[in-house]
Amino acid sequence: MTKTDANAPIKTDAVIIGAGPVGLFAVFELGLLDLKAQVLDIQSKPGGQCAELYPEKPIYDIPAWPVISGEGLVKKLLEQIKPFAPLFHLGARVEKLERLPDRSFRLTNELGQVFEAKVVVIAAGGGSFESKKPPLAGIEQYENKSVYYLVRKIEAFRGKNILIAGGGDSALDWTLNLAPIAKNLTLLHRRAEFRAAPNIVQKMKALVAEGKIKFELGQLHALEGEGGRLSRVIARRDDNSTFPIEADTLLPFFGLTMKLGPVENWGLKLKDGLIEVDTEKFQTSEPGIFAIGDINTYPGKLKLILCGFHEAALMSQAAARVVNPDKKIMFQYTTTSTSLHKKLGVS
Repeated sequence: MTKTDANAPIKTDAVIIGAGPVGLFAVFELGLLDLKAQVLDIQSKPGGQCAELYPEKPIYDIPAWPVISGEGLVKKLLEQIKPFAPLFHLGARVEKLERLPDRSFRLTNELGQVFEAKVVVIAAGGGSFESKKPPLAGIEQYENKSVYYLVRKIEAFRGKNILIAGGGDSALDWTLNLAPIAKNLTLLHRRAEFRAAPNIVQKMKALVAEGKIKFELGQLHALEGEGGRLSRVIARRDDNSTFPIEADTLLPFFGLTMKLGPVENWGLKLKDGLIEVDTEKFQTSEPGIFAIGDINTYPGKLKLILCGFHEAALMSQAAARVVNPDKKIMFQYTTTSTSLHKKLGVS
């Protein structure tokens, strides 16, 4: 985290709230237009959900990359924005936003750092998020020893007796990804129907048919072990009978709880917990405040990283007109513009 005097406002052209892929690409697009950005995020490192929830999970719909991991994408974006030297302020949530008399904005985070900017870009994904925990007695003693809500390093699970609980995309995705390295892997779900993509369900069922993994119908009921180390999990059927599953590792994937947090109190027009924007500028109901990525909503919205990149590009053009209203903005291509080449440090 950048060390600054918390009492002295940090002044910049744009403050970007959220250091996920869309927020990082916004740094690039703003930089092409000579706008300096400060990036704020509650997480301790850049990358957002890509870095926190699925760093090693493959992504297949990023243009020009047939496959790239979440962590790999973040690394490439950080490399791309180096010419613009953005400053990151991490590990602290933005608590307050207010409009100043000159129509610029003042933001304050929970550490007391103050930022002043002419535009604000909210790229906070779904807001702050946390994993939903199963209501099991004593689960806290096993967390981060035998019970994990995230998979940060696949290799950490090699040779383990793994129980995955859940029936959504995350549960089935990690079933497929961890099956090749696990000693044994069991998938537990309360129903035979799943909420995951059909092709992923078919692949999981094929592994069951081949005897490479097990599938059990039931719900988590109790944990057994000592010193935070699991020895087995007790599952419960619909008829309330119970049965044991030998496991030294439990991965419960019951979804995420998303909260807008303080953003909800900033006077922006919301719809179903998301920020409404137009599709010309991706501006919110408050002029000078933009929202891009998963946190916004508009007719036809798709929650895809590549759509967030598009939104960042159009937002930046509009933001430049707010920051420099008297400056004529000339549209340029990075392939042919010598001035853009100079900014990017390429010959």
